[in-house]
Amino acid sequence: MIRIIAVTILIIPGVFAAFGIKLMRDALFMQIYPILFNAGLQFIVGLILFIIGVGFIGGFVVHRDRKKNLVTRPKRRKS
Repeated sequence: MIRIIAVTILIIPGVFAAFGIKLMRDALFMQIYPILFNAGLQFIVGLILFIIGVGFIGGFVVHRDRKKNLVTRPKRRKS
């Protein structure tokens, strides 16, 4: 049950990222959605959705790897 919830949590941001890519592509080819009345606005909304989706998935993976000690944190320099 826990794995199903975890996969669902990862699928939702993945869908947002995929829709963001679609919005950016459609803005480049001038296929404008009625809600987003400008190609520039549509591209920016798509870019924001893409960054949020990929950022969430990347943060989830880094958090999981740090929790299992698969990734070490960079050491700070002492001044």
